[in-house]
Amino acid sequence: MSDKKKILVIDDDENLVTFVTTLLEDNGYETVKAHNGAEGLKQLRAEKPDLVLLDITMPEKSGVRFYRDVKEDDALKATPVIMVTGVMEEFKKFISTRKQVPPPEGYMQKPIDNDLLLKTIADVLSKG
Repeated sequence: MSDKKKILVIDDDENLVTFVTTLLEDNGYETVKAHNGAEGLKQLRAEKPDLVLLDITMPEKSGVRFYRDVKEDDALKATPVIMVTGVMEEFKKFISTRKQVPPPEGYMQKPIDNDLLLKTIADVLSKG
């Protein structure tokens, strides 16, 4: 049994998923990939990661829909989520109007700053 923290990376941009998973693996994390929210939900249930990095704008099931489904599911809602988006301010305004779900544990602006991403992940995981 590995003591590495497992991170699920969900983004429809194949290059971004490859880049982020490589960065995470190079820094001692185990990774799981998904390319849309529907696939991400299956991976979340099967792999039980310690953290989810979630893009907002994706086909099949958006990041917002995925996030709402996770936070409304008693078996999944404790999993921390870091939202990764190129539309940060719009998303923060949107999520702040949604009282039925709590805000995500973290945010990451695209394009991704490697050091900030790793720090944000470490901070969120240290709270769990």
